[in-house]
Amino acid sequence: MSRQDSGTRRATISDVAREAGVSPSTASVVFSGKTPVSEATRRRVIDAAAALGYTGPDPRAASLRRGRSGIVGVVFEEHLRTAFLDPVKTLMMDGLADAVTPIGAGLLLLRDHDPTGVGPSLTTAPLDAAVLIGCSGLLRESLETVRARGIPVVVIEGDAGEDIPRIGLDNREAQRQAASHLRALGHREVAVVALPVRAGWERGWIDDGAAIAVDVTRERLAGALDVFPHASTYAAAGSFIDEGHAAGRAIFADPQRRPTAVIAQSDLLAAGVIRAAEEAGLRVPEDVSVTGFDGIVVDGLAPYELTTLVQPATDKGRAAGAAVAAMLEGAPAASIRFTCTFREGNTTGPASIEG
Repeated sequence: MSRQDSGTRRATISDVAREAGVSPSTASVVFSGKTPVSEATRRRVIDAAAALGYTGPDPRAASLRRGRSGIVGVVFEEHLRTAFLDPVKTLMMDGLADAVTPIGAGLLLLRDHDPTGVGPSLTTAPLDAAVLIGCSGLLRESLETVRARGIPVVVIEGDAGEDIPRIGLDNREAQRQAASHLRALGHREVAVVALPVRAGWERGWIDDGAAIAVDVTRERLAGALDVFPHASTYAAAGSFIDEGHAAGRAIFADPQRRPTAVIAQSDLLAAGVIRAAEEAGLRVPEDVSVTGFDGIVVDGLAPYELTTLVQPATDKGRAAGAAVAAMLEGAPAASIRFTCTFREGNTTGPASIEG
């Protein structure tokens, strides 16, 4: 049977097997790759498939057999065009993709709310499971949507309740370690540059006791305040160098009230703070020490090597994917909390005598 003979009917694996002179099961394993076959047999099957215009098993049929769509939704709170400007999210997604590939699943990136009202959404997309990046603000509404659909859900860096697997970090303990490092160096006047405190947050100073809806922000701030309870806090609108720069400008604006150290809740924010310090004529670390959080590579930061907390971002994503795979197989998935590693760089030093 030639391509023309098949007319408009889509060629099947049986057609390919007949053309190649092998059994349908042998032709099938050539495409699945699950069982080794000889190179000669593989070549006959591939050539037959090319002649018939057969491109592989119909994914719709496979989905029907498994009773699954093969799609895991990944939900972000921010615009998707900015989600991957943060290398931490990129690393997490790499780990997540690695973990769901063996179960034949792919990732579909979704916003918690699509203002256009078009395209796939948590309500309409054919999902087997969902992974929420954080669990605060609008993402809590996404959680309710997923629960209503009855599909498995995992949360990375957020608390969705005891019945939802959570993949997180020792944020408070890690941030406390960086703060203790600064205190050991003699610093007493310290400012914190925090991540956003809630959905839609515009950058600015936050008051003591302010309600913080974002779990990561609240936990890391608590770690800093454990050591420096009177530290002033400026919350950025996102984890970006430009946001850290704006925060640094605000912190260093008054020469009479400049801190001797700044604790930034991300490496990107820390890089922006360093840029602002240089603009203010301050030397790092002689005049002001700066710590970050994440342990990522920040382009253009040389000759500085940040003092920071290194988090296993890829492992977090991989753990979330493993939890999804377990739940899809009907197995329990436990919450996991990873530990950060303190790494001292050249952006921290003894407090200046004038400070």
